[in-house]
Amino acid sequence: MTSVNFMRLLLLAALWGGSFLLMRVTAGTLGPTMLIGGRVGFAALFLLVVGCYLKRQLVFRRHWQHFFIIGFFNSALPFLLFAYAAQTLTAATMSVVNATAPIWGAIIGAIWTKTALNRQTVIGLGLGIAGVSILVGLQANFDLSVAIIPILAATLAAASYGIATNYAKSAPAVSSFDNAHGSMWAATLIIVPLLPFFPVTEPVDSTIVSAVVALGVLCTGVAYLLYFKLIADVGAAPALSVTFLVPVFGILWGYLFLDESVGWHTVAGSALVIWGTMLVTGFSVQTLIQKRKASYE
Repeated sequence: MTSVNFMRLLLLAALWGGSFLLMRVTAGTLGPTMLIGGRVGFAALFLLVVGCYLKRQLVFRRHWQHFFIIGFFNSALPFLLFAYAAQTLTAATMSVVNATAPIWGAIIGAIWTKTALNRQTVIGLGLGIAGVSILVGLQANFDLSVAIIPILAATLAAASYGIATNYAKSAPAVSSFDNAHGSMWAATLIIVPLLPFFPVTEPVDSTIVSAVVALGVLCTGVAYLLYFKLIADVGAAPALSVTFLVPVFGILWGYLFLDESVGWHTVAGSALVIWGTMLVTGFSVQTLIQKRKASYE
């Protein structure tokens, strides 16, 4: 991986980690529906501008069913669930739960293909559950009545990404940019009809508006472009390493800007989740080195 791609990887992790900070700041004022409506709407408009600049026309009608499936499971549903969780959970906790998405992807894939989970995957699942349990228990000072529903929502959001990943394996052949662009418009169309039922009842200032724009344009639109560029340049496996960096930035931003505490439980829970995810995905530094060497042969 070149230094330029490594910097792209760090920037992508910082942006996705920052999304939990921005949701934490805005969810209480806007509510999940209005917040995510703004997020996907601004992301769709940004990608439209990029598409016009690149002279890439989106043929939405041809793959509209595909875009709606991806838009629902990879954007609308998980974004709404995380926004709901953001009203209670810390940015650090959400970013770590988000890292379990590959674990859920493996479980859903096993159910999808009716194949048994191997020993390594089962161990990884156990470690991931243990890590999330530590985070949840300490998050609510052992009062699970406070955190149980938000943590379930965040977990369902991660599982939704797992569904989208497995669907993508058998989905129509659509370019990465069109997938991002089309799915954002589909997600917008899914959420917009819900907006009248969840009006904003609190005053909205320029800080909230700026945060929503940043969430849509930077943490969604720009992040998608960075991710697909990484996949094109270094492959899917190295790009997957962003999964393990997002919690680092989620914890860092929460500590720096929201004064969220970083205790032993945060470190221990995060380490278990990341370790479990690495086992499930078969990710290792040695594997990356071997694949990198093979690309030069």
